[in-house]
Parts: sequence; C-alpha cells; structure tokens
Amino acid sequence: MKPTTDQITQSVINTALNQIKDTLILKRTYYDDATTSAVTGFNNGLKVVSMVSTELPFRDNKNDISCILEGVYDCELHQSPSKGKCYSVKNVPGRGNILIHTGNYVYGEKVNSQGCILPALKLIDINKDGHIDGQSSGDAMKLLFAKMPKKFKLIIYSDK
Repeated sequence: MKPTTDQITQSVINTALNQIKDTLILKRTYYDDATTSAVTGFNNGLKVVSMVSTELPFRDNKNDISCILEGVYDCELHQSPSKGKCYSVKNVPGRGNILIHTGNYVYGEKVNSQGCILPALKLIDINKDGHIDGQSSGDAMKLLFAKMPKKFKLIIYSDK
C-alpha cells in the first residue's frame, strides 16, 4: 500500500527529530493575505512548546513581501538592533536577516514583518480589519526563550 502524504510527512519529521533533538516545527496554512502555522517545539527530544505563528503570504520568496520557503534551517539566539532579543534564521535561500521576533500584524498599515516569523499564543482579528493577527506575541517569545535552546533546527512544511 502506498503511504499517504501525512504518513510521509510524519516519517520525515520523526527522522529529523531522531537526528535533531532541538527542533521547532511550523506546519503552515497559506491564505491570500497571510500564512499561519501550528508551531511545536522540541528541546532534547521532548515537546516543550505548542503555539501558533503568523507570516506574510507566500509571494515567490520575494524580499520584504513574502514568507520564506519551506525547508530546514538553523536558528540561533540573536540580539537585533531593531527587534531586540529574538532568533535568527540562517541560510534562507535568496533572503537575509530573517528573524523569529515579536509582532502581531502581517496585513494592513501596522505590518510587523518583512518576511520574518511572528510567534503568537492565539490567532485572532485583533484590530477588526477582517484579517488574521497573532495575539500575545511577547508572551509567545518569552515561552520560546524559556523552553527552547539557544540553537535549534527550524522545519517549515505544509500539506499543500
């Protein structure tokens, strides 16, 4: 019997977790105006984080207007001059200065991302503009800092 996409995806994740004990996994859902993810974090192989994230919609991986490509990346704790304490996402094809940092909005006048990942505890329309926002981003970052190591792998995928 041919394995399903979910079985293959889970197999890939399980293999990665066996090899990489410190991992943050984003399972994406794409929308016209945003990308959201269910986020699960593992520290030393143990599940320690469960939250959500928002990103810009996918627009061909273009700088400042698109989320990054799906893939596996190295992340490390970083001090950004503009975003403060955050995580840097390394070796993103065709992109630079990609971070995991606080922020609520990926649509409208208050956009907090130029391609970065914005963790949150809940997805909700904060400003009632009809678009998904991330709520309690600061609390989500505090949780990441407390539970995740200084360096970890980031796996981004979707069921498409």
